[in-house]
Amino acid sequence: MKKHANVPVFVPHIGCPNDCVFCNQHTISGKGKFDPNSVDKEIDLALETLTGFEGEVQIAFFGGSFTGIERGLMLMLLEKAKAYIDKGKVSSVRLSTRPDYIDEEILDILSGYSVTDIELGIQSMNDRVLSLNKRGHTADTSRRAMALIKERGFNLTGQMMTGMYGATPEDEVFCAEEIVKCGADSARIYPTVTFRDTALEKLFLKGEYTPPTLDDTIERGARVYKIFENAGVRVIRIGLQSTEGLHSDNVIAGDYKDALGEMILSRVRLHEMKDYFAKNDTDTIYVPSNLISQYVGQKRGNVVLLEKELNKKIKIKGK
Repeated sequence: MKKHANVPVFVPHIGCPNDCVFCNQHTISGKGKFDPNSVDKEIDLALETLTGFEGEVQIAFFGGSFTGIERGLMLMLLEKAKAYIDKGKVSSVRLSTRPDYIDEEILDILSGYSVTDIELGIQSMNDRVLSLNKRGHTADTSRRAMALIKERGFNLTGQMMTGMYGATPEDEVFCAEEIVKCGADSARIYPTVTFRDTALEKLFLKGEYTPPTLDDTIERGARVYKIFENAGVRVIRIGLQSTEGLHSDNVIAGDYKDALGEMILSRVRLHEMKDYFAKNDTDTIYVPSNLISQYVGQKRGNVVLLEKELNKKIKIKGK
């Protein structure tokens, strides 16, 4: 797999007309205001940490709805990125945006600035869930945006959430299946986190929203991850990470853990092993050597559980 690194530039909330019930972009990015004049400094500092890195480097505009920000500012940021591309310091640009801010004109602009990857904040493909969470668009809006992105030759990353207000595990499975069906190249899975100063916090405090338990979050994440994996859609991130500037003091409820992704992957592998041992009369399973830790589980949790259920010693070997 080709090595890849992002140089992240967070553009919190500007350009987004909505206040989704779960959203506080200033909290997620750790920024209160966006200063366009600081972008060059941010990029330069990030590039210094990549000295000697051999692989693809992209400038990544994350955090807000990039294609919805004021047109002059958007073009200025793209010009800044292009200057680094022209100097050979980065190879291309990726950005995240909303489905309702994708159209032919926008894609014409992006194609002229070496944008290769578009991450689409889909979150759910159930109109009822989208409405409850005040997303401001429908599932068909996401389908049209994904189709346009793929038709124009961009790489598409579908971002989805689990544990949303009003969503069921079945809704999440359907969302993952639709992202696959629409041709996504990669995906991100974000279990819902309840942040301070959001509408979701109010719903939580009033008892109208109950976050999934940690085990439920892991199980729901594992189900959708497996859908992507089976379809060959690479999952490039599971959950929000502290490296994104997220401050845990602002988390009211939900599962914000750096280890959450590994816990979900271990659950995926546990299900695989259960299926294998149910079909094969053996005490040994061979797995890819680079994934042994996922199969064994944290503190050998998967092994302990399997040995208890099967009443025999289990051997997990790499190949």
